[in-house]
This record gives sequence, C-alpha cells and structure tokens, in this order.
Amino acid sequence: MFNDIGPLELVTLIILAVLVFGPDKLPKVIQDVTRTIRKIRDFSDSAKQDIREELGPEFKDFEFEDLNPKTYLRKKLDSDDLGLKEIRSGFDLKKEMAEVTDAVHGRESEAAPAPADSAGGRVDMTKKPERAAADDRPPYDMDAT
Repeated sequence: MFNDIGPLELVTLIILAVLVFGPDKLPKVIQDVTRTIRKIRDFSDSAKQDIREELGPEFKDFEFEDLNPKTYLRKKLDSDDLGLKEIRSGFDLKKEMAEVTDAVHGRESEAAPAPADSAGGRVDMTKKPERAAADDRPPYDMDAT
C-alpha cells in the first residue's frame, strides 16, 4: 500500500500526525482510520461479488484488474494471440542496422551487396554529387520570393 513512501517521508508523516492530533488522541484516530479502511474493503469486495453474480456464468473468469488498460494489454500480448512472437523472431534489428551501416560506409555485407553506380562500380558516399550546369537551373524570379 505504501510502496512509494520512503523512511524519511514515513517519519515526517508520523511527526505531523502527532503534532496535529496529539499523543492522546492519535491511537483513537489510528483505530478509526483502520476501521474505515476495513469497511471500504468489505464494501468493495461485496460489490465485486454482486457484479459477478449479476453477470452470470459466462463471466465466471472475469477479473476487475482486466479493466485496467495496461493489465489488459499485457495479458493479451503475453498470450500471443496476435502472433507477435513470430514477427519479433523474424526481424533482427541489429542485423538490419548493420546492413544499413555497411551500405552507408560502402562496405560489402554478406546479406546485401553495396549499391552500385551505372558503370557497375561502387558508389563513393564521401564524394559530393556533381552540380548541374548553370543552364539546367530553372529561372530565378525575384518577384516570387
């Protein structure tokens, strides 16, 4: 219940409770709070039981935790109804990235050859592409910019 409260915060809460309620009334307040929490739990358990009875036998395996979207998705993905394990096993991200890196650096890869230019040689990725002649450029319109 208090998984995210550290020891320092717990000590601070205890000191604050002693200051607010006083050492005389603190045990009575603690009993009242625990009694109230117990009643709330009993009420929620009986409400869950009533809902299960009203839903009927087709929902006998229904769990209220499945209403949480994270829990529902985790349960569905773990059951592998969608075939995701097969897709994950067929796709090796490290291998794909290594092939792309080899292609960019111009190295040969065992899975896919490096791209070639029109002459059949290798493409030099470090060389800048040649600019077209000034005649091939579209006309520059000063009014359009």
